[in-house]
Amino acid sequence: MEMTPTKIPDVLLVKPRRFGDQRGWFMESWQAERYQQLGLPERFVQDNQAYSQQGVLRGLHIQNPFGQGKLVQVIRGEVFDVAVDVRQGSPWFGQWIGAHLSEDNHHQLYVPVGFAHGYLVLSEDAIFSYKCTDYYHPETQFSIRWDDPQIGIEWPGGLDPILAEKDRDAPLLSEIAVEQLPVYQPTGESIP
Repeated sequence: MEMTPTKIPDVLLVKPRRFGDQRGWFMESWQAERYQQLGLPERFVQDNQAYSQQGVLRGLHIQNPFGQGKLVQVIRGEVFDVAVDVRQGSPWFGQWIGAHLSEDNHHQLYVPVGFAHGYLVLSEDAIFSYKCTDYYHPETQFSIRWDDPQIGIEWPGGLDPILAEKDRDAPLLSEIAVEQLPVYQPTGESIP
């Protein structure tokens, strides 16, 4: 397994090892001790999967309080996955990381607590899977506009994405009350 730091140190690109032969292939997609040695949390409490068609854009979502760290991967298809640092006081506030995740490259992205997250489906369809460090709390989840010019995400291709109403009508990052955003802690943790 290989872990690649990104320009925002808390966001990690993980490249699991895959072993194959004439029967197919095998890959460990999570192993607590090994992943913890790479700097990922040792405790995930919820696994989720989402199926989407090409052109669907989900995000940018964040939950605060009860922030969720997410280890994301694609089971089928390909997506462009994005993490945006929205932690008050972070040196990377408003910056984003993007990664192509697919069934072919098997890469995973660790999106820490305090980051807004979203993805765009590039293939005909996709099955997106992710582990979460906290449970889903719909009362604390909110969205940030996917096309916020202040953030400036460079989504691939010409975009007229398929969006949920809450994502289409989401506010810009600058329109969100500062007390609604998590607070950066130099240890890499965020507090509500």
